[in-house]
Amino acid sequence: MNYLSVENIAKSYGERILFKSLSFGINQGQKIGFVAKNGSGKTSLLNLLGGIDTPDEGKIVFRKNLKISFLPQQPVFIKNATIEETILASDNPILAIISNYERALQNPEDAESLQKAFEAVEAHNAWDFETLYKQILFKLKLTNLHQKVETLSGGQKKRLALANALLAKPDLLILDEPTNHLDLEMIEWLENFFAKEKLTLFMVTHDRYFLERVCNEIIELDEGILYSYKGNYSYFLEKRQVRIENFEAETAKAKQLFKKELEWMRRQPKARTTKSKSRINDFKDIKQRAQQRRNDHQVQLELNMERLGSKIVELHNVSKSYQNKTLFKNIDYTFKKGERIGIIGKNGTGKSTFLNILTGNLAPDTGKVVIGDTVKFGFYTQSGINIKQGQKVIDVIREYGDYIPLKKGRQISAQQLLERFLFDRKKQYDFVEKLSGGELKRLYLCTVLIKNPNFLILDEPTNDLDIVTLNVLENFLLDFPGCLIVVSHDRYFMDKIVDHLFVFENESIRDFPGNYSDFRDFETAKKIEKQSFGSPSKPKKEWKTNKTGKLSYNQQKEYKRLESEISKLEKQKEQLEKEFTTHNWNIEEITIQSEKLQELIITLEEKTDRWFELSMLLEA
Repeated sequence: MNYLSVENIAKSYGERILFKSLSFGINQGQKIGFVAKNGSGKTSLLNLLGGIDTPDEGKIVFRKNLKISFLPQQPVFIKNATIEETILASDNPILAIISNYERALQNPEDAESLQKAFEAVEAHNAWDFETLYKQILFKLKLTNLHQKVETLSGGQKKRLALANALLAKPDLLILDEPTNHLDLEMIEWLENFFAKEKLTLFMVTHDRYFLERVCNEIIELDEGILYSYKGNYSYFLEKRQVRIENFEAETAKAKQLFKKELEWMRRQPKARTTKSKSRINDFKDIKQRAQQRRNDHQVQLELNMERLGSKIVELHNVSKSYQNKTLFKNIDYTFKKGERIGIIGKNGTGKSTFLNILTGNLAPDTGKVVIGDTVKFGFYTQSGINIKQGQKVIDVIREYGDYIPLKKGRQISAQQLLERFLFDRKKQYDFVEKLSGGELKRLYLCTVLIKNPNFLILDEPTNDLDIVTLNVLENFLLDFPGCLIVVSHDRYFMDKIVDHLFVFENESIRDFPGNYSDFRDFETAKKIEKQSFGSPSKPKKEWKTNKTGKLSYNQQKEYKRLESEISKLEKQKEQLEKEFTTHNWNIEEITIQSEKLQELIITLEEKTDRWFELSMLLEA
């Protein structure tokens, strides 16, 4: 079933033509990854498909009543709304039914309202969707539904927009860099979610593992022409290389034929026969084919790195906390020459804080950081380049001088350096604020490398960079002789670049000897071993299973009621346990409260056992 058809569309901004005469279709069940170089209009095309913008030429024909969810790079939300209000504002009436039922559960005394809410859930068969709703919010760490959206960080807003897009249950999901601002655990969950769900996707992402494991088709925009590959990312790479080789072979043949025909043209007399005129017309086509060439210029990275001394960076008993939360403590480490370290950990575990302490931008709570005299940091941060109003691209580089030193005493002009980073002479005089997200990142990378660092720190360098630039950056980093630290959620990038990992977890930093895939294999093996040989859990009572796999009306009511009661009991238990450490009770009061706590624990275990029993019936 065809969802939409793109017919000869074009888009330009002023004199800059992004694309023209593009045509393709999206059918039900397709999971399409869209690949193109930075600045070629990927985000603009998604805005057209998402209805945010309109094409200059051509048209996009949508199937009648097609429901689309669009995840933009910069989502916009309702002012002063909470997370829950934002989610409920999405185009899915089942969400409101579930929310109404959740509120009714908080007030079980109002039996009539609870009954009506339960019947509404039953009528719309919303039980499975409620499970999905809770899973998505939990996985994306959006559990405080009453938090105001305006207080969220940029990453939290992107995750909220992603949750909204998923919960809308659209026919077609359009995603612009869905893995940006997600930690590795979230990305792997989303990857598995997309791989198993029957969804129709059209997305732009630089995450090559994500493309490999989710997409069943790749569409590439190359030199203004669309190419479609019916397969995953590996298949795309293989067939793309074949296409380029065929193009080069055909161009070489055309050049040979062009030389031959050019000699014939020069020998021809002025009075030509009809047969000669036909050959002359063919000559024009041959000439055009022979003069075709691919615009395959790649970023050229070069450094005049200063020599590193024997002392690089030493951490002695370093600790850091924020608002009574310990990020890491008592860290000791001595960096060695040529180290290539990847940093991984959940959001909020202190990765960026650690880098700021390492570079001297932030003081630790305890301990000290000793930096060698020869160390010259290059720090690529998530905040990106500082855009000045009215500044042009060439002005950004000229702040470092009209001529930049290279290796072996050579130098290069600011214009030549920008050309190496794929900014042609015309683009160099564009205003910085007009650059695409990927072009801004490329310019920022240029400003970091222009300082010739010998200790390079890259905090999420892959966001918004196209795959071609990523490949060049990877090859440059593989040959980089200094120290290197990378924070990235791009697993492919990490696997290719780093030798070992700093894993941020449980208020500590663990040094793991291997890349990200090695780490995931190790963690998976550890879980399997624990399940197979770990300490036996306490025996549970036998649970009877219902072969139908369905709960009765009363069982469903009990199941939902138990969820609410268990939550309340857990809070009561937690509060009572806390009071034991804060209250100065006498012996008699301690005895009374201990008995109360024991009763709570027994009740909680009984209700939890019953909840598990009903869960098994539900899933049977």
